[in-house]
Amino acid sequence: MAVIEKSIDVDVPVRAAYNQWTQFEEFPRFMEGVRSVRQLDDKRLHWRAEIFGKDLEWDALITEQMVETYIGWRSTSGPKNAGTVSFQPQGANRTRITLRMEYEPEGAVETLGDWLGLLSARVEGDLRRFKEFMEKRGVETGAWRGEIHAEEVVKK
Repeated sequence: MAVIEKSIDVDVPVRAAYNQWTQFEEFPRFMEGVRSVRQLDDKRLHWRAEIFGKDLEWDALITEQMVETYIGWRSTSGPKNAGTVSFQPQGANRTRITLRMEYEPEGAVETLGDWLGLLSARVEGDLRRFKEFMEKRGVETGAWRGEIHAEEVVKK
């Protein structure tokens, strides 16, 4: 599996950054190529995206989620991917977001794109657009404050 890890500092409190990231259906507003994310329940998502010119769909499971700390996931169908996003306060009004993603390139086009760093650049752009989105708004569009441990939902 290939691995991408990128970080960015966002000038909002950790609570706001984390709360916005839990609003998965808003991802198309700042993630390039993401057509839609549908939240099926507290821990399952259905994704539709264009990646390297291909329309793809997959389901993902949130495996771990700790309020204002991290979210972990893995795909359960479609393209293989997994990862974590972590949130670290850098003072009262700044948050470092680190996204680590593992994925399995499929076919020659994805392998070449991986080799050229295209997906890595896309992830970096997504984080930059998230930063711009949050800093312009200043507040999140919603929040989910529950937790998930070992794939089991623990309500707040």
